[in-house]
Amino acid sequence: MKTKNYSLAFAIIATFLAAGCSKQTPTSSSPASAIDRSRTPSALPENGFKATISLIDPPAKLRAGEKTTIQVKVKNASDVLWYARGAQINTSADNKFYLAAGDRWLNAADEKLVTDMDGRYGLDKDLRPGEETEIPLAITAPKESGAYILEIDLVQEQVAWFHDKGSPTARTKVTVVR
Repeated sequence: MKTKNYSLAFAIIATFLAAGCSKQTPTSSSPASAIDRSRTPSALPENGFKATISLIDPPAKLRAGEKTTIQVKVKNASDVLWYARGAQINTSADNKFYLAAGDRWLNAADEKLVTDMDGRYGLDKDLRPGEETEIPLAITAPKESGAYILEIDLVQEQVAWFHDKGSPTARTKVTVVR
């Protein structure tokens, strides 16, 4: 009886060891080692930073310091699924990996940065490649009158602006008056 129990235990252990040894170690290119971006908030891969951004009826003139909301159309021009919050579920309190539209103001004469700390608005939904959405973006005109360029871009929070990765921005000229 004891011999049977030992034989059975040995057979079970040998089966587990053989199964464990037959597994191949995943390589860096295998799906098993890839980050599951649906569950783990993470930075987009390099090829994910491709967008088409357009402005719907942008203002041509604003008063100095005027606040208004513009409509921005954002299209995922990459071959990567964009998770609006960095993953299907992201409980991060710091918005890390969130995708948002943001604006900056440039001087029209020399295109020097006036401010890049204006409005931000997070994408309202995940976007598959080729999908688009329209979002509102609150902007504030510069305090000094003059000719400006309003530039809209996407950002993956705490990672990178899309234009820094080669994606085009949306731009429009705006005259700011007193």
